[in-house]
Amino acid sequence: MQITQDEIELPMSTDRPLDSIEALRVRLAQFVAERNWDQFHNPKNLAMALAAEAGELLEHFQWLTADESEKLSSETLAEVELEMADVLMFLVRLADRLDINLLTAAERKLAINTNKYPVEKAKGRATKYTKL
Repeated sequence: MQITQDEIELPMSTDRPLDSIEALRVRLAQFVAERNWDQFHNPKNLAMALAAEAGELLEHFQWLTADESEKLSSETLAEVELEMADVLMFLVRLADRLDINLLTAAERKLAINTNKYPVEKAKGRATKYTKL
């Protein structure tokens, strides 16, 4: 999907910039409520939309070498940024609908991964924890 410069430089919808996941959650809930979209935002639909947006993000990297993926053009980087925002927004909406605190969940998962991938076994290796 081609993105125009106007779409990239849209003004903020509020005077206060987003500064937390909670602020984004509230802003998204308001956005959805104003449009009466909550009826469509069940967990199944949100998970499917999240997967679709992640696929759109992946399209920008398909067939690139690792080096090329590190050196995106400014136009491609702007498009990637917006796809990443879509992924984030659908993830936050899904978490809101399921009453999951993403920061708490991330903290828990990081603790689990710390145990699965101890530094002395995992450092410098891209090996699954079951094979360390």
